[in-house]
Amino acid sequence: MLGEVEKNLLHVISDLDELPAEGAFNLRENGKGVQRRSTKNVEITPKTDKPGIDIRVAPGTAFESVHIPVVLTESGMNDLVYNDFYIGEGATVEIVAGCGIHNCGCDTSQHDGIHTFYIGKNAHVSYVEKHYGEGEGTGKRILNPQTIAYLEEGATLDMDTSQIRGVDDTKRFTKVVVGRGAEVVISEKLLTHGEQSAVSDMEVELNGDGAKASITSRSVAKEQSHQVFYPRLSGNCACFGHVTCDAIIMDKARVRAIPELTANHVDAQLIHEAAIGKIAGEQILKLMTLGLTAEEAEQQILDGFLR
Repeated sequence: MLGEVEKNLLHVISDLDELPAEGAFNLRENGKGVQRRSTKNVEITPKTDKPGIDIRVAPGTAFESVHIPVVLTESGMNDLVYNDFYIGEGATVEIVAGCGIHNCGCDTSQHDGIHTFYIGKNAHVSYVEKHYGEGEGTGKRILNPQTIAYLEEGATLDMDTSQIRGVDDTKRFTKVVVGRGAEVVISEKLLTHGEQSAVSDMEVELNGDGAKASITSRSVAKEQSHQVFYPRLSGNCACFGHVTCDAIIMDKARVRAIPELTANHVDAQLIHEAAIGKIAGEQILKLMTLGLTAEEAEQQILDGFLR
């Protein structure tokens, strides 16, 4: 049975108050897989050579969902897990992942999740990942996710990743290899505050004619926090790619955006846009005329920006 702390973490990272009554899921708690369910079309099996699971989605699976939350509530926990996803041809599936850390101690709690996707021909994957930290302890809350995906012909991957708040340090690595007629859409949202640090390192290779990529990063850096966004997009064929970085900087925070485009084919079309700035004063004033305080107006703007 989940306690109140675990239920709160589960709700924040996966919008669930309890584990799902139907569908496939795997709950990892304090470094161990504690509950698991497979279905007719989704098989989840623990690895035998290292920590983690294999998730196999049968070809032709239609609109099923898989939840794989991770919760850490023990101070000093260092959790490393390898999850591999094998998505069959023509399948359509939603995968909801995420990690919540509750650290009330003085030792660092850390989760490193390495997720590798093998997405079959004409398959469609929606991948949602949320990270969150809380707790009154002095120990750090560290999350270092890695996501690696290989898209076969006609496959699509829609990635929506969020760092909600409370994560002291994160180094995020994403690599996607996109095949012929395949498409990846990546939406990343980051919030840092206090002395927190966030580094997002992305590498996308467009390797088949008609391949497409859209990468969007939205972030808010508050107080003395520090962020680095480093997307690298390579076009190796007749393809299209677009990178956008929008960041709001506040207080004494620092933000770096370093987009890198490489065209290795005459028909590769690659675009990047980057904007970093503070909240416009007229936006706050407009909301204040509707009855909000300056603090409420600011929060309203930030919530809308990161939605």
